[in-house]
Amino acid sequence: MTVLIAIAIAVVVIVALIFISNVFVYIPNDRVGIVERLWGAPSLTRGLIALNGEVGFQPHVLRGGLHYFFPFQYRVHKVDLVTIPQGELGYIFARDGHELVDGQTLGAIVDTGIEDASAFLKAGGQKGPQRMILREGTHAINVAQFAIITASRVHGLLFSDEEKNTVDHMGQVLRERNGFTPVVIGGLASSTDRTDRPDDDPRDVLGVVTIHDGPVLPPDEIVAPRVGEDPANKATFHNNFQNINAFLRAGGRRGRQHQVLVEGTYYLNRLFATVEFIRKTTVPVGSVGVVVSYFGQAGTDRSGDGYSHGELVDTGCRGVWKEPLLPGKYAFNTFAGKIQLVPTTNFILKWSQEVTHAHKYDENLTEVALITKDAFEPLMPLSVVVHIDYRKAPLVVQRFGDIKRLVDQTLDPMVSAYFKNIGQTKTLIELLQERSAIQERAGTDMQERFAAYNLDLQEVLIGTPHGSPDATSGQRIDTILNQLRDRQVAKEQMETFDQQQQAAIKERSLREAQARNQIQAELTKSEINVKIKTNEGDAAIAAATKEAQVININADAERKRQIAVGEGQAAATEAVGKAEASAIRAKAEALTGEGARMQLINDLGKQFADALREGQIAIVPKIALGTDGGNALSTLAQLANAFMAEKLDADNAENWQSWINEQPKHE
Repeated sequence: MTVLIAIAIAVVVIVALIFISNVFVYIPNDRVGIVERLWGAPSLTRGLIALNGEVGFQPHVLRGGLHYFFPFQYRVHKVDLVTIPQGELGYIFARDGHELVDGQTLGAIVDTGIEDASAFLKAGGQKGPQRMILREGTHAINVAQFAIITASRVHGLLFSDEEKNTVDHMGQVLRERNGFTPVVIGGLASSTDRTDRPDDDPRDVLGVVTIHDGPVLPPDEIVAPRVGEDPANKATFHNNFQNINAFLRAGGRRGRQHQVLVEGTYYLNRLFATVEFIRKTTVPVGSVGVVVSYFGQAGTDRSGDGYSHGELVDTGCRGVWKEPLLPGKYAFNTFAGKIQLVPTTNFILKWSQEVTHAHKYDENLTEVALITKDAFEPLMPLSVVVHIDYRKAPLVVQRFGDIKRLVDQTLDPMVSAYFKNIGQTKTLIELLQERSAIQERAGTDMQERFAAYNLDLQEVLIGTPHGSPDATSGQRIDTILNQLRDRQVAKEQMETFDQQQQAAIKERSLREAQARNQIQAELTKSEINVKIKTNEGDAAIAAATKEAQVININADAERKRQIAVGEGQAAATEAVGKAEASAIRAKAEALTGEGARMQLINDLGKQFADALREGQIAIVPKIALGTDGGNALSTLAQLANAFMAEKLDADNAENWQSWINEQPKHE
């Protein structure tokens, strides 16, 4: 039993000795071991890390697993792996290394990194805050050599009070600069970077970078020039200050940089570079931006020989740029210069206390105080329309600085003096009545004066002069104005009466026209009926005339026909009569006595009866009866001759026949 107890005690003692002596050390996989040598080698002569196996912290770390050591010679400090969360940055403070040189604030970046402390120190790594930063991920780092500062904690080992204060102060500075997160411009995250952000749109901003390490600027410079912007040159392209070594190799200097950061995410060491946020510069439509640059080389004067108020330089040089910025939005570094907006549309300057336009150029302008020829002291409000040629905007800025200074120091005295001079040559009444002529003359006279200041005068507008409400002259002016108003009212009343008289005449004419209009339908109907009757009569007359003409023509034709027929019949009858007379005379001569006479009568009666029977003659004549009117007429003539022959002898009978033939014809 005693032997068993002794064995157990021996086992416990051996285990305790093994544990105490660190012969066996187990390191979990989520931790690392920092080895400290206690004895068995010379002590360090300088520094903190024993690069050559000296007593002290060893440069290498132990990863997860079981490790064997000589008893009581080493002490192993188990520490957590360094983890940088997503979207955060870790900062490094080196406890050992070369000293920083004069003017250097951060330790230089070495190519070997920091996970191998021995390689870091042998490569010339420097002690103190480092330019290198840790990105997202888990890192096995010797925290005896490097203190790692994250947003949540500090990874380090056996800090002295002084070291602890230094590291804590470093962490406080980084928190004030929001250094544990990348710089985000153009997103919602950027609005939390600083409390002095623009309030209008936190995403529409620029980042102005200030470098806190590297060579200083020359005494006459306030902004560091751009360097390392060529992506093709890998040695100097610093990728927006994210590659510190490339920036310094390119000749970058500390101080505010001319180069700005636009939208994007940037992993910047906030101990090396801080960022201030400014608004982008917007040149609105209707304006141009004249650049006054505080940065750049001295340029050649481009203003021309006739301009003696300053120099205009090329773009990129120090001074007032000859070419203005046209409307648009610009990533302009306002620490390296300013943009003076100059309106290129017409703008109005109003000499009035009651009105101030949005541009505020005329906020100090008041009515022009005049003294007229008749000793009145009216106040004259004015409006002047001005235009500035965009190509002349740099000349205006170079000469006056800004538009408001131009208005207050030049245009106001010039315009006021001009109208004071005009007022002294006019009475108050003339000033009121000749306002249009004065306005036109002022526009012509002042154009040349404005042109001397590179301004285009568009128009001069004069208001109505009035008196000051709290002055005696103002009351007198009001009296004059009231008299003029009364006079004008009287004239207007006379004009009104004349107009009313004319209106009455017009009304009477209107009523007459309305009355005529009411009976116009009947008048129109009667006029139409008259015209219809007239037209019908004219038509009847024309028809009768035509008919008469036709009848006359027909009658004339018929008369001519009948005359021709009668003449023919007369000739025929005359010939027949002569033949029959000859026959009768012959018969008479042959027949003598009563028998002959009876024979003659019988022949004539027979011929007369034949004529009536055949219808060759009418009992009642149709047209005319003459001695040569046909066979019936011849028969009657023969019958008459027969009866006459009884009374007359043969000679007398022949004479009688001749007389009958000679008688004219009757219709």
